[in-house]
Amino acid sequence: MTPDDDLAAAEYALGTLSPAERAVIAARRLREPDLDAAIRGWELRLQPLVEAAPPIEPADDFWPAIQARIRAAAPAAAETAPTPESLIADWRRRASRWRLAAIAASCLAALLAVGLAVRETQRPAGPREYVAILQKDAASPAFEVTVDLDRQEFSVRPVAVAARPGKSYELWIIDPRLGPPRSLGVIDEARRRASLAAYDRTVVEDATYAVTVEPPGGSPDGKPSGPPVFVGKLIPVGP
Repeated sequence: MTPDDDLAAAEYALGTLSPAERAVIAARRLREPDLDAAIRGWELRLQPLVEAAPPIEPADDFWPAIQARIRAAAPAAAETAPTPESLIADWRRRASRWRLAAIAASCLAALLAVGLAVRETQRPAGPREYVAILQKDAASPAFEVTVDLDRQEFSVRPVAVAARPGKSYELWIIDPRLGPPRSLGVIDEARRRASLAAYDRTVVEDATYAVTVEPPGGSPDGKPSGPPVFVGKLIPVGP
């Protein structure tokens, strides 16, 4: 059963399908037990709506209206203006049809809302955790950056990189929407986890992450002192 099959079953139970569509579904339910079960389920769910709708009583003066139509259709009958009674009967019939149409529209709107809710709940959630392996060309991985979107934070750890005496490694996030590269801090034992709350999710997902070699304590002017030595992009690793 697909969501479209379930929606077709609901429309079949509601009675809003065209005769041709209804015939197709009626034939399918004979050979598809799942579809038949879905139709029965929707009939049970829609039953309270049917019971809640007040009964529509037929007009008391429908017979005079029928007689008036017969007289109007007779070849020998003279054309006469409609009587007040026939006008009232006609309006009552129209009101009955409008009432039925309103009830059907309300049921269909409720049905579509339920169908949309079901589709949204069945839609798989997007990935919430990402990892980027920062390296130089095809060399061994140097740093691993892990991003947790639920907590809006990242962590970075060295993988296979040698310390540089008198220098610091600094992590940057690079994306055209941010303008110049933005520093995510110096990579040391005290700052291996930091917040990403200042950045939009799409920027975090699409950005390039890079590491540069800076003077001790990081870049003195907030800009990379040189080209990146290790770069990488995020890939999803978990829901």
